[in-house]
Amino acid sequence: MSSPSTWQYAALAALLASVVLILPDLKHGAPKMLNVAGLVFFAVVSVLALVLDTDDLADLERYSRVISSGFIAVVALGSLAFVPFTEQYAREQTPREVWGHPLFRKVNVRLTALWGGVFALSAVSYLVGMQTDAGADWFNWIIPIGLLVVAVKVTAWYPDHVRAAAGAPPARPS
Repeated sequence: MSSPSTWQYAALAALLASVVLILPDLKHGAPKMLNVAGLVFFAVVSVLALVLDTDDLADLERYSRVISSGFIAVVALGSLAFVPFTEQYAREQTPREVWGHPLFRKVNVRLTALWGGVFALSAVSYLVGMQTDAGADWFNWIIPIGLLVVAVKVTAWYPDHVRAAAGAPPARPS
């Protein structure tokens, strides 16, 4: 094997960043699901980057956006069977007495499903973008970024919308 490739450096840097991101979670209890998933993902990618030959990494590099988006979609959608991943973030901004309320759970199930769908659609969009020359920018950039923008906007709007529809006050002062 030749000297370390850009892939090896990038994979190890991402693994280090994942460790740094998970440390504050460990101080406050259990780490967030997405941080654990990132740590596992980049640990696997780091091992692959270290053991595979540069030529063998070509497919991993080619499909990296599809794989990473697909992986995060599986993690997000899989979290619906346990604790919706958005709930871990929502608890940081919501009083403890609200956590057990069915409305809190409903909002987080729907937001997690939204985010899981966005990641899954992004993976599909990247895959389509790899298969076409015409409109590749749309599938590789515009659609995935547009999906993320929509998810961010809905995440900011939806909880207050549901509370207002239920006649509850907003969780955060306006």
